[in-house]
Amino acid sequence: MSPVPLQLGPVGRLGRYAATHVRVVVISWAVLAVVLGFLAPRVETALSGAGWEATGSDSVAARTLIQQRFAGNASSGLMVVLHSPTRTASDPAFAAITDRVAALVKADPAVASVTMPAPGGSISADGHTAIVLGGAARSPKEMVLAADRLKGRLAALGADQVTVSLTGASGMWSDFNAANRSAMMRSELFSWPVTLAILALAFGSLVAASLPLMLTIIGLVASAGVLYLGTLAADISIWSMNFALMFALALGIDYALFIVVRYRAAHFGHGMTPTDAAGVAMDTAGKAVLFSGVTVLISLSAVMLVPSPAFRSMALGIMVAVTFILAATLTLLPAVLGALGSRVDSLALRWVHNGEHRSPRFARLAERIWAKPLLYGVPALLVLLALAAPVMGLKTGMPSIKVVPASDPSRIGYTQVQAAFGAGAPGALQLVAPAADAAALESTATADPGIANVMPAQQSANGSYVLVQAIPRENPSDPAVGQTIDRLRSSLPAGTLVGGAAAENHDLETALAGATPVVIGVVLTLGFLLLLVALQAPIIALVGVVTNLLATGAAFGVARLVFQDGTLSSLLGFEPQGFLDAWGPVFFFAMIFAISMDYTVFLLASAKEHLEHSRGDARDAMVGGLAHSGRVILAAAAVMVAVFLTFALSGPLPPKEMGIILGVAVALDAFLVRLLLIPVALRLLGPLAWWSPRLVSRLLPAVSFGHGHS
Repeated sequence: MSPVPLQLGPVGRLGRYAATHVRVVVISWAVLAVVLGFLAPRVETALSGAGWEATGSDSVAARTLIQQRFAGNASSGLMVVLHSPTRTASDPAFAAITDRVAALVKADPAVASVTMPAPGGSISADGHTAIVLGGAARSPKEMVLAADRLKGRLAALGADQVTVSLTGASGMWSDFNAANRSAMMRSELFSWPVTLAILALAFGSLVAASLPLMLTIIGLVASAGVLYLGTLAADISIWSMNFALMFALALGIDYALFIVVRYRAAHFGHGMTPTDAAGVAMDTAGKAVLFSGVTVLISLSAVMLVPSPAFRSMALGIMVAVTFILAATLTLLPAVLGALGSRVDSLALRWVHNGEHRSPRFARLAERIWAKPLLYGVPALLVLLALAAPVMGLKTGMPSIKVVPASDPSRIGYTQVQAAFGAGAPGALQLVAPAADAAALESTATADPGIANVMPAQQSANGSYVLVQAIPRENPSDPAVGQTIDRLRSSLPAGTLVGGAAAENHDLETALAGATPVVIGVVLTLGFLLLLVALQAPIIALVGVVTNLLATGAAFGVARLVFQDGTLSSLLGFEPQGFLDAWGPVFFFAMIFAISMDYTVFLLASAKEHLEHSRGDARDAMVGGLAHSGRVILAAAAVMVAVFLTFALSGPLPPKEMGIILGVAVALDAFLVRLLLIPVALRLLGPLAWWSPRLVSRLLPAVSFGHGHS
């Protein structure tokens, strides 16, 4: 029993309330999980592969206008490629299959019109390849769903040495979504047992190890249900669920580790009742969890500044998952700990010390760092700088067809179109303007050095607009196509819209380039301000933010070597594109920063707690902070790296980028930055690290991470 009445702050009182009202808390979460869990299975088919566009751009306006005025023949329409090495389009067998393909496409309610193959346009010069176009009658999301319905049935129509492949933007997203879903399932099957094994070692008890999984499952079920409800109002990217899964698992483990370790220290180490131990754990580690969760949410909210539905919905998916994980950690976890009491250490591993709170190994490491800081700080800094050096040559581009498995119909059809009509044929530019400008459109496009071929102008049904298809000379993912688009926009008559899938990618890449510095600036500023509120010390708050950049730069340096230069590509099983996907820098920066701040908050909160108990002793703050949090940070990072790297084994390229970059970033951040560089900085700065101007103390609310029994 506690020798004196506990004086708990708001978070601690919340934890003690949960521990004394177990039935209310558990039933509330059970009802929430059942209600949202009923909706969760529907999310997989409701999420979209579309949304990769720059809201308000010319290319999106062009797509809308073309869909309305030209029988749906916009970038989201369906492209069906018929190819035979022996037969030509005029062959009766080939023509019969073409008719059956057209009839099947036309019968789908998402198709507005069907355009048959024609010589000189959609039939290759040798006659062995022909294209049937299905105009879009629905939104891009619904056209992807139409591709899901049709691609298998279309492929089955192939016969007599004629293959049928559905390609185009909608077909590509359909194939990518299917490959991505399958890859994620494989990753999950592999990651769960690995995670459980590491958790058992980290917690030293199978019962305690199950607590993070409880948080993760509840967070995922609730998030999936909420995301499904979100799809009823707007398109939400399928990647939002992928990222939500990763963050729910990673943060659920992190938060549970810190809370359970403090609970065990209070209960087993200080002899507190389960209720009081839960309150103390939440008053100390729980407060750090709250600041960490808010930091993650703030970092990810900055991604909302990117004007793209896909990006905003991905950030939203993660934020929903983090919110549920955070809420469950602050309420359900202390309730379960209060109910378990000493049974939290049931099925314990005999070689792990129950209730271990202060790690002797990390205490010795901290003492050595205090004695010889440069011996540890300089090598860690040099390694990070060396890994970050390649980032100077990092190139970005929009995802190419290489993100789709080579055996999928969209990739097969894409390759056949390129072989028959030219490298740029799959990325035809769509120029739409008032009918009076038809001649100018054709002449300007024909004269442009980046255009290989120009199709005759098509008039809209009412004759007010014309549409000209211009085929670039280069592959759609080649930077030269972007330069061609910019030239055309500057030279075509005023009011002309340049659209097509390649133009939509170019506009999104441009929007990303413009938004990236803003997002990075907002994330850094908000991260600093939150650390300042938590620590009340501007210098160490600034150090925490700056050191985050080292791990981020090193992770992107490794990304350049792997994904741009192709290092380890054969081992990881992917075909390098020659660049990193353009969405990577802005999105991964926010994610890496959020995760890095997670560890920063835990380490520095523990250091501040010891500073308060020692009445300002900087040495005790550094040594005690590392001794108390180092073991948990190491265990949490090991689990998180294992989770992320399992995604690197996934089939499509984007999950590999996600897994490698995040896994490397977490490993470097935890092992080199949080466990070496930050302690070195605390040693070199001494009391100055915790200096707080009077203005800061006067303006900011008082935040304490200490407790009399910790």
